[in-house]
Amino acid sequence: MKPYAESCDQNRTPILTVIEPLFARCVNVLEIGSGSGQHAVFFARKMPHLTWHTSDQATHHEGIHLWLDEADLPNARHPLQLDVCQPAWPSLQVDAVFSANTAHIMHWHEVEALFSGVAELLPENGLFTLYGPFNYNNRFTSDSNARFDDWLKARDPQSGIRDFEALDALAHKRGMVLLKDYEMPANNRILCWVKIENG
Repeated sequence: MKPYAESCDQNRTPILTVIEPLFARCVNVLEIGSGSGQHAVFFARKMPHLTWHTSDQATHHEGIHLWLDEADLPNARHPLQLDVCQPAWPSLQVDAVFSANTAHIMHWHEVEALFSGVAELLPENGLFTLYGPFNYNNRFTSDSNARFDDWLKARDPQSGIRDFEALDALAHKRGMVLLKDYEMPANNRILCWVKIENG
């Protein structure tokens, strides 16, 4: 039985509205943390001009395979084994990286590894798009985000909604600058950075 996340169905169209023009000239996109595989199927179907590469830790691969096998899309690739902290990431040429709802479930050293790995993977002018809830000036943007953060920390004290300023500092350190910060439904955002320094 395929895994299913209701949130993927709820947020996929608003996300597409943002990333479709961003990825208009892209050929290959890597999704980090493909989860159930629902986003991959939806975005690959809606953007047939690009190849969507899925990735996640091995525990999620079976579900991703089920979604991709059922959809049978020519431009959706089966999942790569990727733990952001692994010493070497898969060798892949991509124009953009997309990740949804990952930063707040990672530990901070994993977030650092995420930005480091993405920066090494992207070419000059490559895009990194990160979807999820974020804090600004160490403040929650809504009461629901504050409750969500409490829930996250009850499960794992090292997780939690990340501060935009801290993420942007990580990006800047790795040669990426903020292209745009998009407001999304349900108190979420899409942060898009562009790689300006190669190497």
